[in-house]
Amino acid sequence: MTSLRPWREIAVPHEDVLKGTFQQAEFAADLSRVHKGTASPEYRDPALFFKRTYITEGMRLLLDSVVKRITGQGGDPVIQLQTAFGGGKTHTMLAVYHLARGAVPVADLQGIPPILDAAGVIDLPKARVVVIDGTKLSPNMPETRGNVRVRTMWGDLAWQLGGEEAYERIREADESGTSPGKETLAALIAQYSPCVILIDELVAYIRQFDEKTRLAGGTYDSNITFMQALTEALKAVPTAVLLASLPESDQEAGSQRGVNALRTLEHYFARVQALWKPVAAEEAFEIVRRRLFADITNTTAVESVCRSFAELYIASGAEFPRETQESRYYQRLFKAYPIHPEIFDRLYEDWSSLENFQRTRGVLKLMAKVIHRLWKDGNNDYLIMPGSLPLYDGNTRNEAIYYLPPGWDPVVERDIDGDRAETTEIESRDTRFGSVQACRRVARTVFLGSAPGTPNRMMQGIEQERVLLGSVQPGQQTSVYRDALHRLSDRLYYLNSTENRYWFDTRPNLRREMEERKKRFDEKEDVLPAIAEGVKKAVTKGIFDGIHTFTQSGDIPDDSALRLIVLPPHAHYGKREVQMATVCATEYLKRRGDQPRHRQNRLIFLAADADNVRLLTDHVRSMLAWESIVWDYKDKRIVLDNLMGDNAANSLEIARRTVARTIRETYRWLLVPVQEFEGGRVSPEVAWEDYSINPGAERPVEEIERVLKENEALITEWAPIHLANQLKRWSWTDETSDMKAGDFWENTCRYLYLPRLLNRDVLKRTIEAGADTKDYFGLAAGKDGEKYIDFTFGKGRRSIVVDDSLLLIEPTAATAYEESIRPPETSDTLSPVDPSSDGSEAPDGSGVVTVGPSSGGMAPKPPGAQPVKTRFYGRVEVDPITAKMTFSQIVDEVVAQFTSRPGTAVAIKIEISAVDTKGFDENLQRAVRENGTLLKFKSAEFEME
Repeated sequence: MTSLRPWREIAVPHEDVLKGTFQQAEFAADLSRVHKGTASPEYRDPALFFKRTYITEGMRLLLDSVVKRITGQGGDPVIQLQTAFGGGKTHTMLAVYHLARGAVPVADLQGIPPILDAAGVIDLPKARVVVIDGTKLSPNMPETRGNVRVRTMWGDLAWQLGGEEAYERIREADESGTSPGKETLAALIAQYSPCVILIDELVAYIRQFDEKTRLAGGTYDSNITFMQALTEALKAVPTAVLLASLPESDQEAGSQRGVNALRTLEHYFARVQALWKPVAAEEAFEIVRRRLFADITNTTAVESVCRSFAELYIASGAEFPRETQESRYYQRLFKAYPIHPEIFDRLYEDWSSLENFQRTRGVLKLMAKVIHRLWKDGNNDYLIMPGSLPLYDGNTRNEAIYYLPPGWDPVVERDIDGDRAETTEIESRDTRFGSVQACRRVARTVFLGSAPGTPNRMMQGIEQERVLLGSVQPGQQTSVYRDALHRLSDRLYYLNSTENRYWFDTRPNLRREMEERKKRFDEKEDVLPAIAEGVKKAVTKGIFDGIHTFTQSGDIPDDSALRLIVLPPHAHYGKREVQMATVCATEYLKRRGDQPRHRQNRLIFLAADADNVRLLTDHVRSMLAWESIVWDYKDKRIVLDNLMGDNAANSLEIARRTVARTIRETYRWLLVPVQEFEGGRVSPEVAWEDYSINPGAERPVEEIERVLKENEALITEWAPIHLANQLKRWSWTDETSDMKAGDFWENTCRYLYLPRLLNRDVLKRTIEAGADTKDYFGLAAGKDGEKYIDFTFGKGRRSIVVDDSLLLIEPTAATAYEESIRPPETSDTLSPVDPSSDGSEAPDGSGVVTVGPSSGGMAPKPPGAQPVKTRFYGRVEVDPITAKMTFSQIVDEVVAQFTSRPGTAVAIKIEISAVDTKGFDENLQRAVRENGTLLKFKSAEFEME
């Protein structure tokens, strides 16, 4: 959307982030270094520290308590900061440190004046601040402070409160390693109050003590006793406060001694502590933004971007998670800007569960590298989203996978991001995905949401709607990213999916096994039969008498049946590559095995598209590989968990559907052979008409039929005038005025320049339609010399048989013949008949018999009338190899003509003669006689010549 501005034009990173000059350690607040004055400016300088620090609600309450305590207005004497690793404990102590020391005016500390106003404090007194860092102290290495050697925590406490003077009050306890009593500590603290005592990493120090060994710093018990006495002493000093940090989990406590120390300290602190958890989840937005970005002044532009995202989510509600439909999600977008809230959700909810991922500090370190790289590369996204993460950058990738178990580097490099990643390869071939980096954005989002595992979710992986949430921007189509996700689930090695959830894993998914198995399948033995099977399922019989898929030419009969020949994949066709298919099809036309083929006009060819053959072959190999995996799993030849087994079955089903679809997309060229008639002669060369069929048709054979009919490459209904025109052109000449219908049908089967009729019935219906008029042809049932048998012209005939006895007579010749056989005209007056005459002879002996109305008997035949034929006898020799089929044709074409006439007596006799000079053995003779008896042979005998 052109009206929106990218994040880089609104939010500018701090200088160190912008230039990439930051160090990892800068994000680790170090209380001791700040106390010594050696920390970086953003931590050492109070004004800069508060400028980059977002005061959370928890921190505000804690600072309010500290302010009240050091001004004697109440507040908690002991505050325990117990949060997860990287949860902001040390950062909170730094806020208290700078506030209590009063090194700069309070007015210069951003966010502090409102806290003082709320507490009713006008002038905040400077307090003495004691910093004890458990990771800096050594239990058995005393430190020299001025003229004294400090050995214990209480010795260090006294020194920092009041130097040598204060130390002298507890010198004996320090040198002996025994804890001073609470009264002594209370008096000491009261003398130097107001004061703030900050103890960081307390467990890290105490767990170093062995209960059986005395060290310079005392014993385990003496240190525990000191902490108990210190917490009790602080209750007696109204202007002193103690802040101590304890780890939240046993894992952070370290060894078993650390866990024991944590449990003991928790027990004593629980008696006086105010337990505080510093950072709420959504407050992390502002913490990270202040640390990484300069102040954002163009809030109108920010609102416009956030509003567009919120409207996108509402407009496509079903595509995105439910929480995006709530009005408060806009507020989340605004607070997190320029980082999408989904990044924070995944890092704080999922990544923070990793053992060494420090919550706020880890987020800062990762996002600093992300922002630096995106700024350097000119990223123009509206928000920094999970799909924006530049995992192609080595520094960013290393920072991310540093927190993960080993094995993630090849996952990112091969499947997710980078020049060699599969996502990049897919986008380079498909501009629909490449124009918006859909594949890479989707893969990055899935990585961020699934790489840490599923510690806080019942099911593995993230849902499709959450993937879209992390990838899609305003003005883009969600369908593009959804399609990209589905494409990746088919292609990537390490991406897993089930029930609309997706996740990456360091273990290759079954796709790698499938890819390896693909190489095992032989093209001739495995791939071609699978393609043939798929074609047979896609292209059923329909209008064709036979469909021959990858069949040898010798196995395709040379008869009048209409046949569709499906050419093998290597005989493909394309507008730029026509040779392979037409050369192969020409061989089918010319020959049937070793013999010439005569009925060429009964063959139509279906060829594969040249551009799709390789894709089809690859999809078939994938299907075969998935089939082998599923079979091996069912037969227990490989071990898979239930999820992987289900995934394999689902992948097989998807592969089968893909193959079926690709077959329809590939086998889409109809090739029809023709010979052109130009200039009064037939071209000797075969030409090929190509027609593309719609691959989306549900029934391909019906689509083939439609294309052939529309282009008149196959005639299913024919007008008589077209038949008459063909007869005029090819059959009726000055010498021959009639044509056998059977010969004409045979010619349409043979010659490519004649129309291609669906079957003999088309010609039959055409002749029957044309018989009603004298415009097209006359008909006869045969010819005896110059006389036509059963001649009709314009009177209509039904139930004709298209064979060699049926003649189609040229209309002019039919008219002339009709005139020649018309009987001469006679008088209307009849001579009277003698009633006594038997009619056999005229009274005058002239030989003319006149029949009257009352003659009473059969009227005599008129002179010259043809005798009626009342008997038929036919004899035919049948090839014993094809006898079954031939006899069936004889019954259909000849016998049926008689049996369909009432009153016609039909008898069929079969004569079988077999001769073998070697003679017939007894077994054969017995079998023939028995079978002959069962079939009621009148004679079944063997004899010698």
